[in-house]
Amino acid sequence: MTVRFALLGAGRIGKVHAKAVSNNPNAILVAVADAMPAAAEAIAKQYGCEVRTIEAIEKASDIDAVVICTPTDTHADLIERFARASKAIFCEKPVDLDVNRVRECLDVVEETKGKLMVGFNRRFDPHFMAVRKAIDDGAIGTVEMVTITSRDPGAPPVDYIKRSGGIFRDMTIHDFDMARFLLGEEPVAVTAHAAVLVDPEIGKAGDFDSVSVILETASGKQAVISNSRRATYGYDQRIEVHGSKGMVAAENQRAVSIEIANGQGYTRPPLHDFFMTRYTEAYANEIASFIAAIEKGATITPSGKDGLAALELADTAMRSVAEKRQVRIEV
Repeated sequence: MTVRFALLGAGRIGKVHAKAVSNNPNAILVAVADAMPAAAEAIAKQYGCEVRTIEAIEKASDIDAVVICTPTDTHADLIERFARASKAIFCEKPVDLDVNRVRECLDVVEETKGKLMVGFNRRFDPHFMAVRKAIDDGAIGTVEMVTITSRDPGAPPVDYIKRSGGIFRDMTIHDFDMARFLLGEEPVAVTAHAAVLVDPEIGKAGDFDSVSVILETASGKQAVISNSRRATYGYDQRIEVHGSKGMVAAENQRAVSIEIANGQGYTRPPLHDFFMTRYTEAYANEIASFIAAIEKGATITPSGKDGLAALELADTAMRSVAEKRQVRIEV
């Protein structure tokens, strides 16, 4: 079976997914839509697909699935629209910035028996998948503590910050999902701290650029998350999981993994410069998993419920910062 795709949104992340779909032998990119005609035409020219309107894609009989890479405030409406059109849906995170709107959207997906995958690509990174496999194989015993470090090489423009929903919903949300993925239990309490250390303009926009979070589960397991919008040495992405019998860790990745030793000491090449190169394999694996689930009629994961859970953790972290205390999660 070849899954026939349409891409909604031809921006930076849309280009990443266009490549992942087009490179998959079980998929074909049939159409692309974007509010900016030049962006859509560029994708169409590169991958040999058509430029169509969203309305045409919605009604098309030659489209099985859509990849939603449009602005966040359009995600929920598009998910509902294409669920009713019986198209399988892959949507970049988040579904929406408002948890109530997300719940409404997921109700529509359930009512229509829709197929929805939310784009938490880090679950599909080969290194992080190997960490999860080590846990599943019992190599480190029972998970006790998870440490996640995620630091961007530089802060985005303030205009982006203003519409991002804030660092917890925009950046840390990936780490909230990864914490759930690795802990094996749902967090029941959140303690978060936040500061503006990188760019005062980010603070003026009502956001933070440096945050730390502790998640706790009912059994006492902990996940510690460290985020910064500035890492002068590159895109810092590390995970460590400590268990009753040992530890497993995924280190930073480099475009070239070599080490040079001479009279000046030991040196290694720089880290990847951002997510588009660091997570190339993850994006490909993510789309491959979505395609396989469609073909087999299998459960799709991460699901809309995973997206909702991560957003709820983000909102709880914001509340913890505002109230300067640990916040319990209402179950």
